[in-house]
Amino acid sequence: MTPSTAPEAIPVILDVDTGVDDAMAILFALAHPGINVLGISCVAGNASLERVVENTLRILDVAEAPHIPVAAGARRPLLEPPRSAAHVHGESGLGTLQLPPTDRKAEPISSIDLMHRLIQASPHPVTLIGLAPQTNLALLLRQYPDVVDNIERIVFMGGSTTVGNATAVAEFNVWHDPEAAAIVLDSGVPTFMYGLDVFNQVSIPERVALALVQSDSTVAHVVGQLLNNRIALGSGRNAEYTGLIGDAGALCALVDPRGLTTRMLPLRVQLSGYGRGQTLVDKRTHPGEDIMHGLAGEWEAAEVALDVDVDRYARLFLDTLGLGSALPA
Repeated sequence: MTPSTAPEAIPVILDVDTGVDDAMAILFALAHPGINVLGISCVAGNASLERVVENTLRILDVAEAPHIPVAAGARRPLLEPPRSAAHVHGESGLGTLQLPPTDRKAEPISSIDLMHRLIQASPHPVTLIGLAPQTNLALLLRQYPDVVDNIERIVFMGGSTTVGNATAVAEFNVWHDPEAAAIVLDSGVPTFMYGLDVFNQVSIPERVALALVQSDSTVAHVVGQLLNNRIALGSGRNAEYTGLIGDAGALCALVDPRGLTTRMLPLRVQLSGYGRGQTLVDKRTHPGEDIMHGLAGEWEAAEVALDVDVDRYARLFLDTLGLGSALPA
């Protein structure tokens, strides 16, 4: 797989905390002809920053990608201490997947400086793909506000219009650094939210994932192992198969938006109390008392994914990786 250089391909920068589903998203982005990956920015989240960088470089080896600049960014959220998701992604960040060491090296500059350089050098507006806590994106927008003029939009996997996973109401990426997410929403750049409610729907059947594990193809084998990463979904429960493509769904949304139902909606991030990290999405069709009496405060408008064609995105994911034959017709 090699990144697209077609003139119509969308220039993107991926901002990742490479765990299981980020890895699948990177493989998808590199394989899809409509995406041109300019560079990859790494942030602590699913795993430590060092592990995230190493995982990212090793996944580039799996894809047999040419040189793509990768740089390390924030080690922790803007205000909070770092909190890993090892209970989901394992200590390595990639579950039980074991990949050989790589000769690739990260850039000797911060990911904030790398993103600034790539955005300024791009002849076409760049789409930022946030698949992680948004600390790097917030730092970029605050340190280099001039980049806004050459950013097409920010597509982020994060938030939820329904339940959370980090807390009852907050999704992990936003919960990990709520201030960063609020800064991104307030930046003036158009934003698109691919939230947990759609994230949790797109999965690959277990029989397909098991077949991929047995494949002689490196990409198929790796994707199969990633899909087979099992997590305990509650105290006292056994680890269960979910088969979620996760973050890769946000890339599917980028290249095939017709697979989603979306609306432009008022959106804000809760910054205090038990609801800290919750994305509040106003889906009302008529103004309520808070608006009528001037109590609503400031909200930003964002395009929000509300529903997804699961089969369409599952097939898009596998077809893009050359694995579509594993799905039943």
